[in-house]
Amino acid sequence: MAKLQPVLPVLLLILLPASTAAGHPGGGRMLVFILVGQSNMSGRGGATNVSWDGMVPPECAPSPRIRRLSPALCWEEAREPLHAGIDVGNVLGVGPGMPFAHAVLAADGKTGAAAVGLVPCAQGATPIANWSRGTELYERMVTRARAAMAGSNGGGELAAMLWYQGEADAMSREDAEHYRGRMVALVHDVRSDLGRPDLLVIQVGIATAQHHGKFLGLVRDAQRAVTLPNVKYVDAMGLPIGSDHTHLTTEAQVQLGNMLAMSYLETL
Repeated sequence: MAKLQPVLPVLLLILLPASTAAGHPGGGRMLVFILVGQSNMSGRGGATNVSWDGMVPPECAPSPRIRRLSPALCWEEAREPLHAGIDVGNVLGVGPGMPFAHAVLAADGKTGAAAVGLVPCAQGATPIANWSRGTELYERMVTRARAAMAGSNGGGELAAMLWYQGEADAMSREDAEHYRGRMVALVHDVRSDLGRPDLLVIQVGIATAQHHGKFLGLVRDAQRAVTLPNVKYVDAMGLPIGSDHTHLTTEAQVQLGNMLAMSYLETL
């Protein structure tokens, strides 16, 4: 796997200059969401061949009210592909993050949010074991989440972690059988390390298996068996799949983003 963005010490995040840690324009309350998982979270919509087709549906259009934390830990206007510079070494396309943000903002009367901040952290082809505490991916995620909050000028509220991962674990019976325990540990560790014991986690039930893995059903059963408080489940099964038989299409990613937003808004 290609080299990931280096992890910064927490002290450095505290000392970031204002120009580096700039929040969203206009101030106000910004809901911050961590986007975590593998390729279907980072987005392959329109990119299931050798390149991205560049098609950006209206539901994924940029907006001054939708920000993303860049690889350099700066808030900037978000645009597709949202995981550019994060999911390194892969062809990127449309994911669920932008349609999710638009749908949340459409309900601003319910949320009171002036903006949505997205913190992309996903990396393609990664099993859940690569996201356990102490791994490079886990530490990068926690570092980026802390930087997002430190750079929000006091207006950021960590609203949820959106998790879409498991296709890689469907290739091995052992990984599939350990999935539930690893997911439970991940939720506990993230909540502890970010100081949010009640942090909402919305996990996506996988619809495909990497390399036609035989244990899709076992992983899906494990996902549904995670019954921790404030952990919700959104099912991707039945959404349109691309020609590679693994990744959601652009249309499906828009649908999934809306489904995730509905799940989040139902918690308010």
